[in-house]
Amino acid sequence: MADLAREIGFSKAYIYRFFESKQAIGEAICSSCLAKIVAEARASIDVSGSSAEHFRRLFRTITTLSVELFFQDRKLYDIAAHSAAEGWGSAMSYRQTLREMLEEIVRRGRESGEFERKTPLDETCRAIFYAMSPFVDPLQLERNLDLLPDGQAELTSLILRSLAP
Repeated sequence: MADLAREIGFSKAYIYRFFESKQAIGEAICSSCLAKIVAEARASIDVSGSSAEHFRRLFRTITTLSVELFFQDRKLYDIAAHSAAEGWGSAMSYRQTLREMLEEIVRRGRESGEFERKTPLDETCRAIFYAMSPFVDPLQLERNLDLLPDGQAELTSLILRSLAP
């Protein structure tokens, strides 16, 4: 907290006037960072293209921005990792939003005939999200940085092959 206050030029006491606790400050910071990732991810799929292209862009954007945000500033990573580990609202909301974007892509792919329709939608999306976790969850991403970008690209291709009709 002292580092944050010093960096923005305020006293700790002044910062606490606006937040209930240290966790509330962490949640606000985490929410802001995750909102940037979500906005860019949304922009990456709100352009024309196939569902497979949308999935590739979504996964690549999330991974790239997560690495940029969390691993250029260790303090941001620590907050994001703690948020994920403790199940803070900001982390849970982020995960839910990513799942919704993923479901949107899979649903569109099924409607266009690009993706298989046999497996229930919720099961398909859950399984894909589990597979993506090593590259989108801050706790797991740190351990998998050496696999980027190849591991993420290979996983994307594997997922898309599994979705083929």
